Amino acid sequence: MEVVVGIEPDRVIPLVDEGLGNSAYLLDLGDGRALAVDPPRDLRALRAAAARRGVAVAYAADTHLHADFLSGARQLAATDGAVVLAPAAGRRGFDHRGLRDADEVDLGGLTLRALATPGHTDEHLSFLVLDGTVPVGVFTGGSLIVGSAARTDLLGADRTEELARAQYASLRRLARLPGPTAVWPTHGAGSFCSAPPGEARTSTIGVEKDHNPLLSAPDVDTFVARLVGSVGSYPAYFDRLAEVNRRGPALLPASPVLPELDPARVRRLLADGTTVVDVRPAADVAAGHIPGSIAIPLRAQFATWLGWLIPPDHFIVIVRNRDQHPDDIVWPALNIGVESIVGELAGGMPAWTAADGPIITTRLVRPDEVAGTVLDVRQDSEYAAGHLPGAVHIELGTLPRSTDAAAAGPAVVMCGHGERAMTGATLLERAGHRDLAVLVGGADDWAKATGRTLDHDA
Repeated sequence: MEVVVGIEPDRVIPLVDEGLGNSAYLLDLGDGRALAVDPPRDLRALRAAAARRGVAVAYAADTHLHADFLSGARQLAATDGAVVLAPAAGRRGFDHRGLRDADEVDLGGLTLRALATPGHTDEHLSFLVLDGTVPVGVFTGGSLIVGSAARTDLLGADRTEELARAQYASLRRLARLPGPTAVWPTHGAGSFCSAPPGEARTSTIGVEKDHNPLLSAPDVDTFVARLVGSVGSYPAYFDRLAEVNRRGPALLPASPVLPELDPARVRRLLADGTTVVDVRPAADVAAGHIPGSIAIPLRAQFATWLGWLIPPDHFIVIVRNRDQHPDDIVWPALNIGVESIVGELAGGMPAWTAADGPIITTRLVRPDEVAGTVLDVRQDSEYAAGHLPGAVHIELGTLPRSTDAAAAGPAVVMCGHGERAMTGATLLERAGHRDLAVLVGGADDWAKATGRTLDHDA
């Protein structure tokens, strides 16, 4: 979707994290400086974009105390000298310029105006960019997003409706901006902070007024029902990160390392309760993995499941293939506050088997080979949209606490493609379940292969 703005479109650079479903932004101020909005702790993409533009980050603005990733604003202040701009009501424990409603920051030719837009969080601000007196775009964080608004239940069920009513007022305030005003949200498709599916991550006020169902709600009660009724479960680590962002995440070295640990050392760590996380592709895990390990295949969603399934007080050892880069493991983990990775198995599984380490295998089955009990570990909304008849449903995020609810006998674990199913199978194996198989594919693949019809929940 093309966004109409009053400044050159290429000066606003979205930096999309497909796994977390979020966008940070780099705004080129035109004088060799830049503004970073909602930068993540993993600053690799932002630094690369700044280098390509030949700009230095002079300001780092956070719209709210993020629950789904750790902010990189404090890091940018320490390493780049950036001025941190953030809601004063967030009471951050490190140097920053606290902003309140209507406060303005002179960016040199452009002005940044803070707009109080509570709802997703209490202290939430949106940042309106003005060229003179003309609004050209607004960084909306977790307030108005493409086709929706961010969830309001992260501060507890007892405050969900109150915050939803605040979100109603905030969206109506934003909707009063001129129609061509660009909308640059932080949360987008794939975010557990609640965003509908779709490719568009930016929009305009006019487009949202025409197409966002929340903005067409005739009254606040309808708005609340639509917003609250659309949210599902969210990762466990969301309950920890806002407070870490308030205190300020620990500063990081430029290149975190993944220390190598020989098989004997890994055995000792296992005996002491360390968790092995196997990030190899599902097929490799199936062919042989360390008993008790948890498979979380390395892909865009790796960090989400790592933070959701591994308790924060558990030390972690990584098993990877040689072609999987350590940076692509360590940085996403640090981005969501996982700092307990103590190292990796040196030499990977070949070194483990050469040292006579025990392994366990997991069967892979094709869609036309599914038989017996089926355990579907997808999200509620996915399951409701179409599932195998008679399938048992336990969301993957709740499976560590629900292994007793899974069938004790043979079972086929399934998801949409196979990665989450492999994670689920290893969690069940870890809890003592045996004779498990993983479906390579999903519900639609099964229906196509068998000619049978999926069940749908109303």
